[in-house]
Amino acid sequence: MPPSPNGATLAELAGLIGARLVGDGGRAVRGVGPIGDAGPDQITFLANPRYRPALGACKAAAVIIAEEVAGLPMAQLVMGDPYYGYARVLQHLYRAPRRAAGISTDARVAGTVGEDPDIGPFATVGAGSSLGDRVTLHAGVRVGNHCAIGDDVVLHPNVVVYDGCVIGNRVIVHAGTVIGSDGFGFATHGGVHHKIPHVGRVVIGDDVELGAGVTVDRGALGDTVIGPGTKVDNLVQIAHNVRLGKGCLLVGQSGVSGSSELGDYVVLGGKAGVAGHLAVGDQAMIGGMAGVTKNLEGGQMYSGFPARPHREFMKAQAATLRVPELRERVRRLEDRLGDGKE
Repeated sequence: MPPSPNGATLAELAGLIGARLVGDGGRAVRGVGPIGDAGPDQITFLANPRYRPALGACKAAAVIIAEEVAGLPMAQLVMGDPYYGYARVLQHLYRAPRRAAGISTDARVAGTVGEDPDIGPFATVGAGSSLGDRVTLHAGVRVGNHCAIGDDVVLHPNVVVYDGCVIGNRVIVHAGTVIGSDGFGFATHGGVHHKIPHVGRVVIGDDVELGAGVTVDRGALGDTVIGPGTKVDNLVQIAHNVRLGKGCLLVGQSGVSGSSELGDYVVLGGKAGVAGHLAVGDQAMIGGMAGVTKNLEGGQMYSGFPARPHREFMKAQAATLRVPELRERVRRLEDRLGDGKE
């Protein structure tokens, strides 16, 4: 990792993350590195105990750690959640100063723009749309007509926001994501699939982040809603009229079918899918490649297809592994019994 633009002393970083400092607080660092590669001007972290033996040979200036360890060759920033501390330190050391470059002469802006914009070349903003303060639109972004975008929003290159969509404050959308395209809705009559116009919106809450290549379909009649603080990985499909609660996590290649509703803090593992018109309760965790085919209660972990409680799924998997053995036992019994007429 290259040196950060913002150096800091260990005392400053300890104060930033609320850690107890063991060692020289005046020592400065300019970067973050993994335990095996960190140098003397970097800080590292230990979140997984399996890597603890590697700390003895680590050359980092300091480690963010959950419990103090005697005899380590570096300073220690001791706190309850080292992974969170690591995230905060990265944010501090590698934050790039925002530039207020104004509006490129190659951009086309028909709507209203707040203070300190940074609108790149070939970005377009349609009529009746409004951008908040400190909005960044990278090159090639397309914001349609009558959209509302809040403060401190960043849309990376070639993001497309269709007409009428609403985006809250501090939202980050990565390259190539499409917000507000028509949902997959057709009425089949006489052997012909007739398009159903989608006239709803997409409404995205504050502090949402959408990865690259995400598709969020507009509602057919009402809105597709993504709750505040939800984070969506790359290549995720969110269909028409889906409602996601606050703080959800959707991992890459997962998908939610039309009119389904996920509660608060729901997690979808990679390639997990939720069928249409279903409800998943708060704090449910859906394992990778699981398929949700019925309503699920919150507060549990689910796996498999169809998705079921994780412990139940694991028991079924264990039983499946014994099928060859059971078949062999049945064959031997059949051999002993002959044709069964004795």
